[in-house]
Amino acid sequence: MSEADEILDVRGLLCPLPVLKARKRLMGMKQGSVLRLEATDPASVIDVPHYCAESGNELVDKVQDDDLFTYWIRRT
Repeated sequence: MSEADEILDVRGLLCPLPVLKARKRLMGMKQGSVLRLEATDPASVIDVPHYCAESGNELVDKVQDDDLFTYWIRRT
């Protein structure tokens, strides 16, 4: 997946900041919008899916390219 309504670059930030910033951004987005989250925190592979499951937002896709983790999250 490559399309996103907004992009949030949280590279260099460590847990829990990537998820907290994603949560804040998603709260300001319209239902159905997609956020692309770009992170370098290895813990994000656990934190982001867990956040989506708990919040009810949809984790549409995730890709790892070396040390970069990219997530597409649809606000529900």
